[in-house]
Amino acid sequence: MQIVSSASGMQRLAKKWQRGGTRIGFVPTMGYLHAGHMSLVAAARKRVGPAGKVVVSIYVNPTQFGPAEDLAKYPRDLKRDLKLCRAAGVDAVFTPTDAMMYPGKAEGRYSTYVTEETLSKGMEGVSRPTHFRGVTTVVAKLFNLVLPDVAVFGQKDYQQAAVIRRMVADLNFPLTIVVAPTLREKDGLAMSSRNKYLEGNLRPQATVLWRAIQSAQTWVKRARRLPATRLRGDLEKRIMLEPDARLDYVEFFDPDTLLPVTKVTPGTHMALAVFLGKTRLIDNAGL
Repeated sequence: MQIVSSASGMQRLAKKWQRGGTRIGFVPTMGYLHAGHMSLVAAARKRVGPAGKVVVSIYVNPTQFGPAEDLAKYPRDLKRDLKLCRAAGVDAVFTPTDAMMYPGKAEGRYSTYVTEETLSKGMEGVSRPTHFRGVTTVVAKLFNLVLPDVAVFGQKDYQQAAVIRRMVADLNFPLTIVVAPTLREKDGLAMSSRNKYLEGNLRPQATVLWRAIQSAQTWVKRARRLPATRLRGDLEKRIMLEPDARLDYVEFFDPDTLLPVTKVTPGTHMALAVFLGKTRLIDNAGL
C-alpha cells in the first residue's frame, strides 16, 4: 500500500495508472475509519476488480465546518486508519494537508469554490449554511487529483450524495458515483466517526434516531398517507423523551428532488438530525 502525502504526487500516480489502462476506485473520507468506511472500500474494489486500484483519501476538510463546529476536536487516528486500509487491500492512501488542498488560503490567496444551488438548500444546508460549499469544493479537487473512474459514498449522508451526483452531472466529471448502504450497529445506530463522542448514557440515547425512523416506517405502512406536519410532531415528541436529545430537524421529501412533501406516503424519504449532548448525529431512510 502506498501512502501519498502530496497533491502533485497523487495526480502523477493516478495519471500513471490511467496510462496503463487501470481503473481507479475512490473512497473520500475524513478518517477515523470504521466498518462503514470499509464497506465503501469493498464496494469500490467490486467496481474496479482485482486488477484495478482503490484509493482512500484521509483529510479533515476545514471548509465544510462552521465556526462553532467540531473541526479542532474531530477524531483522528492516522496510524489506525492506515492499518485498516492495509488490511482491506487499499492500494493507496492520500493524506494531504490544508496547505496542499487550499494553497495560499492562509495568506488570502485562495478564492475558488464550487457551489451547488438547489439540492444543498434544505436540511443540512439550513443547519450548516457553508457546509456543502466546502464539500463540493473539496470533492471536486479530490476528483481532479485521484482521477477516479468510480467514487463511492455512503447513504448515511443522503443529501451529500445527491449533491455530489448533481455536481458530477452538471460539471461533466468523467466518473460514476456509487452510493452504498448505511451500515449500522446491532442496536440500529448508524456507524459514524462522531459516535466516539457518545460517552456514558448518551450512547443508548442515540438509538432514538433509528427508533424514530422505524416508527415513521410503521406508521406510513399502516396509514399509507399521513400529513407531514403531524408525523413530524409525533416524532419530535418521541425524540424529546430522551433527556439529552435535542431535535435539529426532521424532514420528509422526494428522494430524487429532495423537495419537501406535505403528505408522507410509501416511497417518501425521511432525514433527521439530532443533538445528543453536544454531538450532532444524522440519519435517513426510505419510508
